[in-house]
Amino acid sequence: MEKNKGMQENMNQEETKKEALQEEATKKEDVKQEDNKKDTGNKTAQETKKNTKNTETAKKNAKPAGRRNQKKTGSTASNNVAGELALAKKQEELDEANDKYKRLLSEFENARKRTEKETARRYDEGAKGVLEKLLPVVDNFERALQSIPEEDKDRAFEQGVSAIYKQLMTTFESIGVAPMNAEGKEFNPDLHNAVMHIEDDTQAENVVVEELQKGYMYKESVLRHSMVKVAN
Repeated sequence: MEKNKGMQENMNQEETKKEALQEEATKKEDVKQEDNKKDTGNKTAQETKKNTKNTETAKKNAKPAGRRNQKKTGSTASNNVAGELALAKKQEELDEANDKYKRLLSEFENARKRTEKETARRYDEGAKGVLEKLLPVVDNFERALQSIPEEDKDRAFEQGVSAIYKQLMTTFESIGVAPMNAEGKEFNPDLHNAVMHIEDDTQAENVVVEELQKGYMYKESVLRHSMVKVAN
């Protein structure tokens, strides 16, 4: 009986030890899990802190970059504006130079035309002075030819006089001298010098019936007025 009782006690003690061991193992497991949770939490916190720090660093780095980009963009825009202003100024200077050149060219052309016109006028005045002095020579040639008898016109001397007269008139024509041939035309005081008037019912009023002395034109000006007889 006592032996059984002792065995029973031993068994109870063993059970108690087992329970104690299990309980201790359970506590260790709980402690271990708690430690793992703490470690995981610490790691998560550290990673979160690290990520936050990286984010803040990135933001800090991004702000200067943004400022640099803004500054660069502003500088580029400023350079573009300055370039456009410089180009506009150069264009204005070019337009002013072109305008000045055109005015000078126009003034030069006007001066050249005035000079040419004045030179031509002076040349014509000088030419008229010489041609007026030659007209009496032409008159004498014509009188000489008119005085040659009909039977003598074929002689060499008379033929020579006629050839010289024709050559002289051809030269006059080439430089712009032409006779007026006033006979049969209406009297014009700007061209004709009336020295006689006659009454003739067969003639129209104020008509040149005879040219007493030939008048000549030099280009578009009167070289010598015609001396004429006017009817009615």
